[in-house]
Amino acid sequence: MRVLLVEDDRITRVSLTDALVREGFAAEAVEDGTQGMERARTGQYDVIVTDLRLPGPGGLEVLQAARQANPRCEVVVITAFATVDTAVHALKLGAYDYITKPLAPEKFLGMMRNLRQYRSVIDENADLRRRLELFQNRTVVAEAPAMGKLLETVRQVAQHNSTVLIRGESGTGKEMIARTVHFLSPRRDEPFVAINCAAIPESLLESELFGHEKGAFSGAVQRRKGYFERANGGTIFIDDVDDLPLGPQVKLLRVLQERTVARLGGTAEIPVDVRVICATKVDLKAHVERRQFREDLFYRLNIVPLRIPPLRERPEDLPPLTRHFFEKHGGREWLARLQPTFFEMLGAYGWPGNVRELENFVQRVIATGETELAPAHDATVPDVTAPEMRDEEAGASEYPPFDEYMRQREAEIITWALEKSERNVTQAARLLGMPRGTLRSRLEKLNLDVPTD
Repeated sequence: MRVLLVEDDRITRVSLTDALVREGFAAEAVEDGTQGMERARTGQYDVIVTDLRLPGPGGLEVLQAARQANPRCEVVVITAFATVDTAVHALKLGAYDYITKPLAPEKFLGMMRNLRQYRSVIDENADLRRRLELFQNRTVVAEAPAMGKLLETVRQVAQHNSTVLIRGESGTGKEMIARTVHFLSPRRDEPFVAINCAAIPESLLESELFGHEKGAFSGAVQRRKGYFERANGGTIFIDDVDDLPLGPQVKLLRVLQERTVARLGGTAEIPVDVRVICATKVDLKAHVERRQFREDLFYRLNIVPLRIPPLRERPEDLPPLTRHFFEKHGGREWLARLQPTFFEMLGAYGWPGNVRELENFVQRVIATGETELAPAHDATVPDVTAPEMRDEEAGASEYPPFDEYMRQREAEIITWALEKSERNVTQAARLLGMPRGTLRSRLEKLNLDVPTD
């Protein structure tokens, strides 16, 4: 956290600056109001600590300059007992707090520690709000007619409380559709709680879904609310519902019928107002015929069936999805280099992993520049760059010797990292997950220019 101290008394200025540095703050100091205002106007400080009485402009002017330049900058004012009224006026102008002379160093550092913690919480909350806003504003990227029809059904279904059963292959985006239903519904401001039956051990599923009372089983040291209670008022999304064992299937059926849950080890029926959306990657009706899934539960879940077509059935979505993933993962510069043949070859591939596999592929292209699909599959993707940007020897039918090939790939990856970090070695090393010194030695070994940072 960057701190500016504006104090005309030399002893106070030096002692407080040293104390701040020892405490881990990036502290600087100036001795008059003119310098204080000049520094404050840069807007680069997280906290400014200023005396109210200074040579030149006073602390109130420094406060106003700081808040105007950077509303997120916190200002602490130093005042004598005789000018406490002025300090209160400073608080009204937006100061964080004030401290009186003579200064008690430990009290001052305590205030700064609290301020650091306060800023950390504020920044964390701002980041969470930003992420939540981005997440809630996500839309399904789709141009295929089949997806357009599906999304129109989703918009209609969202306005009602009917139970929804989503069917789709792995990686088609079943949770994304479930979230879209929730965020288009009147429940959008209430919780969306997701649970994956395949990811939770069978012995814990009932407890996770319905909760448990203290002492219900060994290790149940306190009462715990289940996913249904946590989703009260909102939506619960149960993925891979076909993996739900027969025992919990009975309890799920009761919740759907009675709209109440009973925690493990308890007898009380707890009312829950929850919309249920389930998803499966298999033909659940066939599971019923094989007696692997309860028929009565199936019909309770299958009130509004939605099927997400696999990516191979909607090639129209490949270009917009690919562009979306390049932008999402910081590869926007690739978009101007993509050739029509690139999308033709993407369309020729079956994409067994669906949208998830496509996203992983785009991330690999951005990270390594390698545009060949997984070796286990038949299709390969040609060079995506424009002809004038390709190496003249790229059309050769044979790869160079292994060592030379690996050297070329290593140079490409390191060059990419340096470009992404604007040739900052420290940031590039962090991006590549290697020590800074190792990266510099690799640059020298590969005869690449070593930045001077």
